[in-house]
Amino acid sequence: MGWGGQLTGVLIASSTYAYKMLLEKLAAAFFLQMAIILFLCRVAGWIGRRFGQPQVVCEMVAGVFLGPSLLGWLAPGLQAQLFPPESLRVLYVGAQMGVGLYMFLVGAEFRVDLFQGRLRSAASVSIAGMAVPFLLGAALTPWLMQMPGLFSPKATQWEATLFLGAAMAITAFPMLARIIYERGLSGTPLGTLALAAGAIDDAAAWCVLAVVLASFGKGAHLAYWAIGGGITYALFMLFLGRRLLAPLGRSVEKSGTLTPTHLAILLMLFALAAWAMDAIGIHAVFGGFLLGAALPRGTLTRELQRQVEPFAVVFLLPMFFTFSGLRTRLDTVNSWEMLGVALVVLAASVLGKGVACWAAARLNGEDQPTALAVGTLMNSRGLMELIILNIGLQNGFIESGLFSVMVLMAIVTTLMTSPLFEWVYGRKARQEGRLGATK
Repeated sequence: MGWGGQLTGVLIASSTYAYKMLLEKLAAAFFLQMAIILFLCRVAGWIGRRFGQPQVVCEMVAGVFLGPSLLGWLAPGLQAQLFPPESLRVLYVGAQMGVGLYMFLVGAEFRVDLFQGRLRSAASVSIAGMAVPFLLGAALTPWLMQMPGLFSPKATQWEATLFLGAAMAITAFPMLARIIYERGLSGTPLGTLALAAGAIDDAAAWCVLAVVLASFGKGAHLAYWAIGGGITYALFMLFLGRRLLAPLGRSVEKSGTLTPTHLAILLMLFALAAWAMDAIGIHAVFGGFLLGAALPRGTLTRELQRQVEPFAVVFLLPMFFTFSGLRTRLDTVNSWEMLGVALVVLAASVLGKGVACWAAARLNGEDQPTALAVGTLMNSRGLMELIILNIGLQNGFIESGLFSVMVLMAIVTTLMTSPLFEWVYGRKARQEGRLGATK
């Protein structure tokens, strides 16, 4: 072998060795990161429960604390050492798996039969919760586009209006479902109405986001695929998918438990559903949610919750909050002008979502406590807001300033939800024996 061949061999061996060392470094960093994430999320949850906050809300706040907004501000060297940029790729994959599995489990709890009976009210609440934020977003967009660090210079006013409207109209669907589940309201009119309205609302917001990304240079075909494919997938799952999954439900009932083979089949179907939604331009969470909604109820869904929920919720889901927190820089809200932007966006979001949904529920004949509870639940942004903001930032449509302003809005509206819900509905529900203790 000549010198050229020997040199090539040495370079290949060096490259392979360097790649192996990088993988080992990423693996070691991941394990340390997870230990820190789990510890902080548990501590935050323990503190938050004393203020009536659900665990998922505390994890969202904990994720922001681990990012540049607090840890990076107090100890930038330590924060950079604990979360080096190359390690975020590993966290991203775990984050997508966590939020996808969580929404799969939420779908498995969803009562499709009750949803069909509340479709009219849910559609009215959802339309109000979409229309008003879009009108307010249209009014705010010209002002916001004049400020640097919010929207990409390439974004048009129409695109910015659509994105801001979708971001203000989004609902924290996973958190909404968790509050309803923890309060024992899953089968009640309020729980069904809020879940149904949240599902319609968020699906529409994702279609709007697909239009924004398509017009921003991703191609018009993206919007066609997202809207057409999303509707087709939803109809398939709600009508034909339930029949196709029925034999699996009967097999689980016959076994009396969810065997490893059954679980493998379900996780395989979840992965395919998440891949399909991601491939057509709608976030993978909707693939898992609609698959869960189509599952046969009974032993299958009970055992699925028992076997999968602890690992998905305790280990995987916190990765998503941490990943979002690592990209949030609340220090960009560092001037009176930016603080004014944050306050205006917050006020418009609460008015456009909470008040509009309350009014729509009242117009559809709901009593005052129920209507207030619906408005309160629909006003929270939480997890879904972080997803849509991450997509906007990742695609270069928004910049770090608007990302941080919207994350701040998401945190505040989400923190408001549990105390306000308890205030407007808790006493009424307890008097009627419908509201259980938080689990």
